[in-house]
Amino acid sequence: MINTIVIDDEAFVREEVKQKIKSFYSNQITVVAEAGNIKDAINAIENHKPDLLFLDVHLKEGTSFDILNAVTYKGFEVIFVTGYDNHAITAIKVGALDYVLKPIDDDEFKEAVDKAIENSVKENHLEKLIAVSSDYFKSAEKKRVILKTADSVYAVNEEDILFCKSDGNYTSFFIQNSKTIVVSKPINKIEEIVSKKDFVRCHQSYLVNKNHVSKFDKQGYLILSKEIKVPVSSRRKDYVIDRVFS
Repeated sequence: MINTIVIDDEAFVREEVKQKIKSFYSNQITVVAEAGNIKDAINAIENHKPDLLFLDVHLKEGTSFDILNAVTYKGFEVIFVTGYDNHAITAIKVGALDYVLKPIDDDEFKEAVDKAIENSVKENHLEKLIAVSSDYFKSAEKKRVILKTADSVYAVNEEDILFCKSDGNYTSFFIQNSKTIVVSKPINKIEEIVSKKDFVRCHQSYLVNKNHVSKFDKQGYLILSKEIKVPVSSRRKDYVIDRVFS
């Protein structure tokens, strides 16, 4: 059985989550504790060492990131349960974590839980994911993104990403002074998690970090360090030049 803890400062939300677990996962998941505040949540996690957490993002005394950063035990999967909060949702996506929106839809709930059951994220990886999400949520000066490959989980500083190139449902990240990292996400999903201030969609298949661009040549390419060329589509040319050089 998978042991879980439900953490939300609203009792009716905790009850809703427990009822959905009972309806859909009674033979797989056991709720071993619930908590309505940060202190009780930390104690419950350390005492029960759960396999899965359901976490509200905003609590009365702080946020769920305060809980995740405080606990020493991190051998669990996380599903955030949140109202629509664009900043919080982006933070969750940046950290490659999962969430469901309130009011909770049955299909979204089952999709998130099924994914959590299948996942085998190791403890040190989870710490990395939480740190990246937490940094973004707290608007840390250096923003990082989580890149998951078949073999590893990378926390990459945005400032080190030169550009991204898509090939169908895969995107390659070209990292300064490092190897290329390939993830199984299309470029439109990558565009959601990188900084809109620094990254420009210059082509259907390319996102470029404008901080690494030195010039635009007449052949229709942005020139990066080490004479790396990134194509600019003709219909995006004016937009790209304005975004990169203004």
